Amino acid sequence: MSKQSMNEADSLSDFTARHITLNDSSKVVHVTGSGPAVIVMTEMPGISPHVARFARWVRDAGFTVYMPSLFGRDGAVPSADEGKAVFQRACVSAEFRALSANQSSPVTQWLRALARLAHAECGGPGVGAIGMCFTGNFALTMMLEPAMIAPVLSQPTLPLNDPAGLEIAPEEIALVRQRLEHEDLTVLAYRFAGDRFCKAERFAAYSQALGERFIGRVLPDSAANKEGLAPFFEHVVASPHSVVTAHLIDEAGQPTIAARDEILAFFTHRLRP
Repeated sequence: MSKQSMNEADSLSDFTARHITLNDSSKVVHVTGSGPAVIVMTEMPGISPHVARFARWVRDAGFTVYMPSLFGRDGAVPSADEGKAVFQRACVSAEFRALSANQSSPVTQWLRALARLAHAECGGPGVGAIGMCFTGNFALTMMLEPAMIAPVLSQPTLPLNDPAGLEIAPEEIALVRQRLEHEDLTVLAYRFAGDRFCKAERFAAYSQALGERFIGRVLPDSAANKEGLAPFFEHVVASPHSVVTAHLIDEAGQPTIAARDEILAFFTHRLRP
């Protein structure tokens, strides 16, 4: 895949924009590739060129990518003010429970239905998913859908007001743990050590809830990209945060590239055994 500027809008021209209606709700889903399905859920403040780049890496590893539009302008590089406005709208949206621990966001019901559809369309042993930042925990809640077998949590940020809180109902995470153990599955998760939004307390809570089925990776802050950041990440996020997107250093030998490769290998192991 040829490199392109991450500071210019991405046309997403190599994706097919599909309007998919599930549970009486319609969303645009950008689809590309072939093979078993992987759902790539965007970080805040939307499907940026960095998120699209990661989706292409997943596609080029041999998967069909389903990338739903959940907030923001698809393909855009928003200003800091625009990014903050998207963030604020999402925080009060009925689809998300940004400030509520021990609850699952209603949008996860739609995402579980998307996983069922993707599995029906693509076949294979099941579906993978990665959530990032605002959507970081959603791949875990999606494990309530039997088709979901490969969940990845990248810098899960919700709930915003409780560093040790989990954005999933207690009875649901208990069911997820039962399934992980019964089917011998695992959850991969990533964060930077100095992330202001996804702190050590959250990974400790996941570890307590899921036991050895939770595999948490903590990258040093020195591994985060600091050059050419988009205004939202430079001025609003203002800490190492986005492991496989904005703060990834696209060079061989970098810890963030190793994280990306581990995620792709995880999807391959689970979905293309």
